[in-house]
Amino acid sequence: MENPNAPILKLKEKIAYGSGDFASNLSFHVINVFLMVYLTDVFGLNAAAVGLMLFVGGIWDAVNDPMMGAIADRTNTSKGKYRPYLKWFAIPYGILFYAVFATPDLNEFGKLIFAWTTYISIKMVYTAINVPYSALMGVISPNSDDRVSLSTFRFMGAFSAQLLVVLLTLPLVELIGDGDQQRGWSMTMAIFAVLSVLMFLFCFKNTKERIKPQPEEKVHLKDDLKFLLGNVPFLIMAVAGVCTLANVAIRNAVTVYYFKYVIGVGQEPVFSLPLGLFTLDFDITTIFMTTGSIAFLVGCAFSGHVGKWLGKRNGLIILTLLNAVAVITFFFIPPENINLIFALNIIASVIAGPTPAIVWALYTDVADYNEWKFNRRSTGLIFSATMFAQKFGYTIGASAAASLLAFFGYVANEVQTPEAQKGILMMYSLIPGGLALINGIILLWFPLTQKQTDTIQAELEVIRNR
Repeated sequence: MENPNAPILKLKEKIAYGSGDFASNLSFHVINVFLMVYLTDVFGLNAAAVGLMLFVGGIWDAVNDPMMGAIADRTNTSKGKYRPYLKWFAIPYGILFYAVFATPDLNEFGKLIFAWTTYISIKMVYTAINVPYSALMGVISPNSDDRVSLSTFRFMGAFSAQLLVVLLTLPLVELIGDGDQQRGWSMTMAIFAVLSVLMFLFCFKNTKERIKPQPEEKVHLKDDLKFLLGNVPFLIMAVAGVCTLANVAIRNAVTVYYFKYVIGVGQEPVFSLPLGLFTLDFDITTIFMTTGSIAFLVGCAFSGHVGKWLGKRNGLIILTLLNAVAVITFFFIPPENINLIFALNIIASVIAGPTPAIVWALYTDVADYNEWKFNRRSTGLIFSATMFAQKFGYTIGASAAASLLAFFGYVANEVQTPEAQKGILMMYSLIPGGLALINGIILLWFPLTQKQTDTIQAELEVIRNR
């Protein structure tokens, strides 16, 4: 007898779904890694002012997520609930991606207004396209293995984009700008913006929504929210997500500062790649981030294996705690020991690699639990509330990074005091490592074991086939 819940997805659709997160992460990772240093060291804004902008803009962005999820859940078109948003918002997203790094000739107040406007706008459009994209994974296939595979392809796409960003951003800025940093940044982002639009459209064209909503009583948003707050697995994952993204935000934001001011290396090329009419120069910071991203991709490829060997829940807990230890260890490595710093970063990145795919696969289990317990799947609301928690964590981390730079006495493009250097080192090691440790401990209370998840999915399959 054919299993109706067997894997059904083909490679092309998995790649297409992954291309959506490739598109998202072209801007997401550029903003997370380079926006703060761009605004302070190139655009000329004060670090404290940047921190306030990141905090206010991030909170506003996070608040929009549940609303966007509810809107997506209530969308009904011939193309589905979630896919159409990829088409509707791809071009606005690309335009704003470019605008964030455009460099108009303005006074300091004008620069602040421009930065605030473009940053908040790109965040809102990112929400409008990424919340439905995330929810799409929950309705492409009912099969658990398909979902882990989709999640793996999603984050292979995400971290391929991140690899592209860390590998090419600074070299392209130098090459295109030819001494003009502002021109280099704006034109590099124009290239990335066009690529992101094309990837979103490819994702839209080659994916399909297969899980149709069950007939159910009309339920108001307040009831959906009540069910969500009664979903214990969701609440635990949400709190853990805040810790995770705060950790990631702080480390991403200070990586360039860590190498420039703690390790003591600038942007002098250590490797050059001749490409016919031009040459790309790579500094040590770019090489460090690139090797870390490659290691992350290697780890990400093992997501499915980790889920099968240890179970998604247990695998996530173990990897999170191991990563916490690795990140904290950076504090104790002398700055001159570059080889050990590189080696530890590779190890930490491989350990962390499988975790994003496992996390998002667990959220599809959380959506199943919600449907099983409350007869409300609410995929869009669950994924948007998840993104709210993660964006809240990232906002706290990114704004804290900028504020802590100011607190420790950071002055852009100057030799830093010992206090500022130690502060940057703590922001790269002890603080994010401590957050990762808290995250791992919180996950010990996550109740959905693999056995319980399999039981829930089997019961839901019976209900859906009535």
